[in-house]
Order: sequence, then structure tokens, then C-alpha cells
Amino acid sequence: MSIQNIVEQAVKEGYLTPVMESEIGRICDSVAELSLEEYKALDRLMSALLTGEVVAMPRKQFINVMEELVLSEATTQVTELENTSNIVLDVGDIAAYALNRLPPLYATTEEGANYQRQRALEELKELIAQQVEEAIARFSTRPLINPERNLIQKSKKDIFHQMNNLLKSYAPDYEPNLANQ
Repeated sequence: MSIQNIVEQAVKEGYLTPVMESEIGRICDSVAELSLEEYKALDRLMSALLTGEVVAMPRKQFINVMEELVLSEATTQVTELENTSNIVLDVGDIAAYALNRLPPLYATTEEGANYQRQRALEELKELIAQQVEEAIARFSTRPLINPERNLIQKSKKDIFHQMNNLLKSYAPDYEPNLANQ
């Protein structure tokens, strides 16, 4: 889809979706120079956004309540097991295994999250515990497949370094003077 088509659709429908916005960004990033028609279309879109003729739809923020419930249950069960035996387990592995076997419970508001949390505690508590137990049983008898695997870094310095590298990979020519510092 071209920039002109996206702008035409946005003006016709009265809104610019995150997908439309991403596609315009992808097109702009993939060419060395935009055509006169593309610049005119972008100018038309900017005018429509400024006048309110087109509204930019916000990206929706959401959480999966099941993640926090599973992580809590996994932490509890793994801690109990590690205190009574010499088995060491990765809580992340346990939680990921269980999450892959449980339904997601997404929410976009705090009220929705509270509702999902309450519903899960009433209807899915036993299933969550069962899936975590199954994960522990599987991982406690399985040797590490790749002991040299790289864990997701957790320190602030490492996270900032990873984010910086990610941003550089997406925009290698953006602010080149700062990259050498």
C-alpha cells in the first residue's frame, strides 16, 4: 500500500490506525527520497491531523494477568522445593512452561485486571497450580539442554546497553555524533 493510499483511507475513515502509521514509517524508512506526491500526501495527512479531520488512534496498553498469577505460584512452589531439597530451578522456565498451557487473561484497565485476577482465583487457581507442578516435574528431572545459553540480562546497565543496540539497529544514521560517545 502506498503513502497516498494510506492517507486517502485515513481521510475517508477519519482516523489513522497504529498499523497505518507503522506502514507509513516503514515506507519512509525504505526509500532514499520520497516523491513529490508522497510529500503532498504526508502534508495532507498532517493538516488533517492538526484540524481534527483525522484522529490518530492510540496504541492500546494491556497486561496479561495470568503472567503475574503464574509467576507468583511458580515462585512459591520453587522456593518450597529448593528449601527442602538441593534442586535448583529457573522460575522463568517454570512460568513460561505453565503459561504456554494456560489461557491468557488480558486487561486494558485496572478494573479489568482486578476482574480477571478475581475470576482466575475463583475458576483457575487449581489449574494454575497443576500446570506449575507439571512444569517443576519436567524441569527437575531434565538436564540443562544448553548450559551456555544467554539469559535475559536484568541489570539496568545491561538493559540500557541492549536498548541502545536495538535502537541503533533500527536507526543506524540517527544522531551519528552521539554514537561515538
